[in-house]
Amino acid sequence: MAVTSAPEVPGDRLVSGEAVELDVRVARAGSRVLALMIDIVAQVVLFITLLILARLGEGLMHILGLFDSGLDQAVTVVVTATVLLGYPVFWETLLRGRTPGKAAMGLRVVRDDGGPVRFRHAFTRGLVGLALEWPGLLMPVVTWLASLGTLLLNRSGKRLGDLAAGTIVIHERTPASWGWVPAMPPPLARWAALLDLTGLDDSLALAVRHFLARNREIAEPARTQLGQALAREVAACTTPPPPYGVPGWAYLAAVLAERHRRAARQLMRVRAASASMFPTLAAALNPAPPLTVSGQVWAPMSPLQPTPWTPAFTMPQAPPPGYAPPAPTGSVPTIRSATPRP
Repeated sequence: MAVTSAPEVPGDRLVSGEAVELDVRVARAGSRVLALMIDIVAQVVLFITLLILARLGEGLMHILGLFDSGLDQAVTVVVTATVLLGYPVFWETLLRGRTPGKAAMGLRVVRDDGGPVRFRHAFTRGLVGLALEWPGLLMPVVTWLASLGTLLLNRSGKRLGDLAAGTIVIHERTPASWGWVPAMPPPLARWAALLDLTGLDDSLALAVRHFLARNREIAEPARTQLGQALAREVAACTTPPPPYGVPGWAYLAAVLAERHRRAARQLMRVRAASASMFPTLAAALNPAPPLTVSGQVWAPMSPLQPTPWTPAFTMPQAPPPGYAPPAPTGSVPTIRSATPRP
């Protein structure tokens, strides 16, 4: 039975580091054009203000006899670059993905994984926009049409700058809960802390979470086959291998719970750093602190719990000398026959 890790994520959803789908509303051409028009008005005002100040400075230098013929052109280039490139980069970096126009329209630029943008993302978007989109220094009319066509045809509403920077523009809304996340099996906590999860991508983690949350709805033998396939894929991209005799459901739950724990810890660090630099903005974005129990961050969990299943594939490690398999208990059911449920 061929099993793929996960279907392609729809364009109006993001997958966070916790392997949770974030249901967001992607900003389309209408709202983004209105935000751009507001920013253009602000840029025109900024350009006129800077140009007046530059001319006053040139007049003072002319009186002092320090004026140079090339100074006027250099000042014009610097002012233009500051307005067209510096304006969006400055605001998107300072306000974490928002310019005055985007803030007025309730839009925000985020990374493809839902995280906040940084300077490199804002600079890439601004540089591509300056060259190809607005004002479009290279073949303005052609690049305008190409940018508008990309924005309209891309299922995530991305323009050329978003494709280059790996970002997406969304409508801001109240963050939802992280959804159901499996609990860490206590015997596997120490082993899971040593896991290398760099090879575990979002699609595979999302498929594992969906399987653990919905495996009650899957009839045998398809449930065991799907669990075995997912466990093999996870074992192939993570190290160290699972301990001998670990049930497949516990192995997958431990991997996903550890991934969630690390993402939550990283999120707390980012929020703490942001709060120290911008306390007012952090209070507006994060009104409720996460629940902390015994030093660990816990996300809201639904009462749905996965039905355990026992894997039929061989674990990578060999049993120790003199190992005898334990007698079956009620906590780890044996594999049932391949008779489908009525």
